[in-house]
Amino acid sequence: MIRLRKPLHYYQEKYGTWQYGLNKLYLLMEKQHNRGQEGAGMACVKMHAAAGEEYMFRERALGSGAITEIFDKAHREINDLRFTKDDMKQAGTPAHPDNIAADEVLRRMPWAGELYMGHLRYSTTGKSGLQYVHPFLRRNNWRARNLCLCGNFNMTNVDDIFRELTSVGQHPRVLADTYILLEQMGHRLDRESERCYAEAAAQGLRGAAITEYIEQHINLANVLRESSRLWDGGYVICGVTGSGEMFSMRDPWGIRPAFYYADEEVVVLASERPVIQTAFDLPIEAVRELMPGEALLINQAGDVRTEQIIAARENQACAFERIYFSRGSDATIYKERKMLGAQLLPNILKAVNGDVQHTVFSFIPNTAEVAFYGMTEAFDYYMREHNIPGIVRREKVAWKDIKLRTFITESNSRNDLAAHVYDITYGSLVPKEDYLVVIDDSIVRGTTLRESIIRILDRLQPKKMVLVSSAPQIRYPDYYGIDMARMSEFIAFKAAIALLHERGMEERIDEVYRQCVAQQGLPAEQMKNYVKEIYAPFTDEEISRKMVELLKAPEVTTDIEIVFQTVEGLHTACPDHPGDWYFSGNYPTPGGVRRLNTAYMEWYENK
Repeated sequence: MIRLRKPLHYYQEKYGTWQYGLNKLYLLMEKQHNRGQEGAGMACVKMHAAAGEEYMFRERALGSGAITEIFDKAHREINDLRFTKDDMKQAGTPAHPDNIAADEVLRRMPWAGELYMGHLRYSTTGKSGLQYVHPFLRRNNWRARNLCLCGNFNMTNVDDIFRELTSVGQHPRVLADTYILLEQMGHRLDRESERCYAEAAAQGLRGAAITEYIEQHINLANVLRESSRLWDGGYVICGVTGSGEMFSMRDPWGIRPAFYYADEEVVVLASERPVIQTAFDLPIEAVRELMPGEALLINQAGDVRTEQIIAARENQACAFERIYFSRGSDATIYKERKMLGAQLLPNILKAVNGDVQHTVFSFIPNTAEVAFYGMTEAFDYYMREHNIPGIVRREKVAWKDIKLRTFITESNSRNDLAAHVYDITYGSLVPKEDYLVVIDDSIVRGTTLRESIIRILDRLQPKKMVLVSSAPQIRYPDYYGIDMARMSEFIAFKAAIALLHERGMEERIDEVYRQCVAQQGLPAEQMKNYVKEIYAPFTDEEISRKMVELLKAPEVTTDIEIVFQTVEGLHTACPDHPGDWYFSGNYPTPGGVRRLNTAYMEWYENK
């Protein structure tokens, strides 16, 4: 989100263009492209449009090139606007959009607004199509009742919010969390507008004076306070109204991240701190974190404040953001990922039988590069401390060569092509003599490992292949905004189920199902995570060994071992982000356990 706090001609005079806000939005979105490549959308509010003129603009597109597409469309609209000679005389400048500085002319220019909002889509529900691309827009003839909404979130209790809406007579068209939140918050915005109307009428105001009073006194904290009562999930919700209010609110557990910066010219908020630092050339201490349960609120006049909407709960900031999802350019994330790699030294050392001199280290994919630095620096130190001659051998053993297109769906063809997604660096190790250690940030499904990475690395003929994960074993689905929602996807779950069958413990699988079914009528707060019983009989090492069996294709001849980060090691490296439900099953909200029960039952029933 971007809120310009000066008139547009100020930016024209200081920065050479009134498109300062639009350009910054583009930069922020490109810098956060890592957070979503399925689609993109943006919105703009023009605060000084006359009646009959558009004041809310929105553009959305699908695909990895969506950012370019939506900004191209916006600039075509700007460049296609035709001005009369009188207009240009008033502006006093040549007929180029960047040179239009007169406020009266800018008033009619599309996308020449004071409030901007952008979003990158990353689907966590499997729903696709342009109708699911943020921002979402609710129109109304009264400016203050127009609402545009986007966010980084997943609600676990959409059904509860839906029931509340229908109980007051609303009829939502789509049962999806973003649509439902838009309708819910729109309803509360209507009530807030009516409150202001009553105040204005009681003061004797009439006609347009009432409208002006409403727009100046709308308090979005009231809207958020009433709306968020029912919310269960991880979220950062952002929104703008047609009259120029802007807000962002973070969940009370701090699951999803948000950072902001404010000065006399601009207020900006984004999911990640370094993108704000880069786009506005700021030191780390200038960018503040939006705290759990807190809202950043900017009124029509541009006044900025924060307000505690919901009391903060126990800190459950998402650890997976630190391991994988966020950009590694953040100062603290960079240090944490290096530590995650360094902490794996003892187990890696054991896996290569202490033979560091005959070990080659590498990483796949690129997101694991920082953990790779930490791992190899730890081995540098180890070799010096133990007077081992030579250097740590670092090689780029694999390269991502092609992207497998989604139209290739026939399994045999797909698997054959998947084996060639990566290419190897031939001669990067001595066959049959060198151990090969390859670090990944996480191992979730294992599909790429089995169908591609293990197969191609086997061609190098290492003495032993050690696959390293800087994250612990991922055992449980996520319901707060990361795309891991089905039990059948997890290689750790498949391994545990396979072990239960091998050891004649199938009754445990059935019993967990019965326990999940028995909880269906309970309030979410009373539900327990019985899926933990699937893993309980086995050590981490036993599950890792079974994972190797499942991932190793019959034609692979190399001995393989998988080394995982421990949950304790994760908390040591990322002490301020204890949210570990992917690994531990300790969900921060009641809705998470309820959704887990449903996922297990659907897996058991083969749905």
